[in-house]
Amino acid sequence: MMQGDMSVRTEDTGHLAETLLLDAALENIPYGFCVWSPQFRLVMWNKHYRDIYGFAPDAIQRGMSLEEVIQLSSRLGNHGAVGPAEFYENYTEQLLANRGGARAKSREVVHGGRTIETAHVFSPAIGWVITHEDITDEIVRSESVQKRKLELERQNIRLDAAVNNISQGLCMMDARGRLVICNEPYARIYDLPARLLKPGTQLEDILSHLFDQGMSAGGTREEYITWRREMIARREYGKNIHELNNRTIMMQHHPMKDGGWVSTHEDITEQRQNEARIRHLARHDALTDLPNRIEFLEQMSRTESSLSRGELAAVLYIDLDHFKAVNDTLGHAVGDEVIKQASARLWGTTRETDVLARLGGDEFALLMRPVEDAADAARLADRIIKAMSAPFLIGGQQIDIGASVGIAVGPSDGEKTDTLMKNADLALYKAKSDGRSTYHFFESGMDAALQQRRSIEAGLRVALQRNELRLVFQPLLGMSENRVTCVEALLRWDHDNRTISPAEFIPIAEETGLIVPIGEWVLREACKTAATWPGDVRIAVNLSPIQFKNRDLVGLVKSALADAKLAPTRLELEITESLLLADSDSTIRALHELRAMGVRISMDDFGTGYSSLSYLRSFPFDKIKIDRSFMRDLTKRGDSLAIIKAVIGLGQSLGMATTAEGVETEEQLEMVRSQGCSEVQGFLFSPPVPAAAMATLLQIDHVTPHRGGMRAS
Repeated sequence: MMQGDMSVRTEDTGHLAETLLLDAALENIPYGFCVWSPQFRLVMWNKHYRDIYGFAPDAIQRGMSLEEVIQLSSRLGNHGAVGPAEFYENYTEQLLANRGGARAKSREVVHGGRTIETAHVFSPAIGWVITHEDITDEIVRSESVQKRKLELERQNIRLDAAVNNISQGLCMMDARGRLVICNEPYARIYDLPARLLKPGTQLEDILSHLFDQGMSAGGTREEYITWRREMIARREYGKNIHELNNRTIMMQHHPMKDGGWVSTHEDITEQRQNEARIRHLARHDALTDLPNRIEFLEQMSRTESSLSRGELAAVLYIDLDHFKAVNDTLGHAVGDEVIKQASARLWGTTRETDVLARLGGDEFALLMRPVEDAADAARLADRIIKAMSAPFLIGGQQIDIGASVGIAVGPSDGEKTDTLMKNADLALYKAKSDGRSTYHFFESGMDAALQQRRSIEAGLRVALQRNELRLVFQPLLGMSENRVTCVEALLRWDHDNRTISPAEFIPIAEETGLIVPIGEWVLREACKTAATWPGDVRIAVNLSPIQFKNRDLVGLVKSALADAKLAPTRLELEITESLLLADSDSTIRALHELRAMGVRISMDDFGTGYSSLSYLRSFPFDKIKIDRSFMRDLTKRGDSLAIIKAVIGLGQSLGMATTAEGVETEEQLEMVRSQGCSEVQGFLFSPPVPAAAMATLLQIDHVTPHRGGMRAS
């Protein structure tokens, strides 16, 4: 440094000594360095700064303005084709825009075609500290990205040491291993006493203290000090990680030309913990902490080599039964708790060598290895089903779900990850189709069934636009009136030259959410058709639990009635017990609003759910429809008659009408009539018929049932 370039005047001789020592250190830094005050006045600089821009020793002076220096620099051929005024404006904007303490970098070409990289950082107490490094040779040599990164790290550390305004611990030692200067973070990281912070303290004394604090290489004090000395003697950049009292310290060593060195020390304990947590989260499910799909696929890929050698492994796909109803009725918070409890139960069924993962939603996968034979997988699937069949108790609410399992065993069902997982998924679909809460092994031909389901889903998405949906109507005969008092609207879908059964497409519509627009269409069409019938005949429309997720379901019903000019008292909405499974306040509130309008509410398929009697207490239904399964065995099993008799009596005592579904014989008719059933419905009177045929049937005042239909009496 030229005399006077970076001198700081003070009467405090101790402070002057420290400043001179810092000046000496900065003069050894192999790049240009300068400091500008907040008012853009030159405070200090070094010789490298003058050399880079071609300034004569006496050309720049302390206190010169930045504009003056830029004009001088431009005359020397710096800053390319940009004029000094424009360069000054751009440069000051950059500096002013970076006063938050962050380090900003830029590049420029100076005289001689040299490329200079500039880095500046702002401190309110100092101003802008700016470094200027000639990186021309580095660019020409096209150094590797990693080497360039190390060089930038060195530059950053040297800059931080220059201003002593960093959060890292910093220590500068001279060629004899004596302390020159250190900062407060360095002392705090190692809990250094005051006596070891004095300039001139020997490195061995500091290392001995660190050894006593618990930092060592696993040997004696002398071996630790020797190891550290050897590392320093290498005279090369070094980065080392040390453990100290359950903390992780990263130390970086930077030799200087005069034989001394600068080292930085950073407590990276929290950083390492966060990195470990991020790595863990990247491969694990946040809700259950089980491996996620990424981790599971990697575990699967590692198994492929053993499968190619003929060793067995099984993949089990697990899907929670009825979980969607839990989410829809109890909410996602309860659903999440079910997932957590279910994952714990699933994990409890596995062995130490198995891998259980959550793929998403209520889908889990289990890699079972090693496997002696397929029976091992069957036994595990059976344990899973039994574990999941026990009720869940969450917030005082008992929840019954279950699990279905699909199994693929490699290598017979596939040697590659994609094949095994696809086949396990197909087997799971088969298990769910077989009635859920069961398991199924993969079989050839299952792919065709899956393709069929996907075809139905794709066609269902455009069924409304293509006018493929239609309604048919089945009458309900009033026993006391001896005529049709109500008609149930039933949905049919004509697709690909065939009529697809509702049992085939309605579950898919509910799973995909398509039941919402389809259900609205059914409601509006049914109301329009009923408006053309005699004024005392009611229309019954089935509602899916999914439709109750629509917060404005009541508004939709009002709109459909208004558009059709149909009285609310002529509409019956049929719901199933699954809707009331959650005893949701919003569901009950919507039912009460509909009933207050005059709409009748009917419970369909009564007796097939879990706790029908409790549901009758939760809402005053207008009608109970007895499921056809009881009617089928009515003349063969006495318990069926007892159940029907009890349900009809229960309805009478609660003021609710009763409808017997599936009446197909006159004997069945007489049995339910004798018990006081309000209405009957079944093929004895009429199958579902088109709207025109139903309109004709409704012209009959009194009917007599007979096999194949009804006739006037």
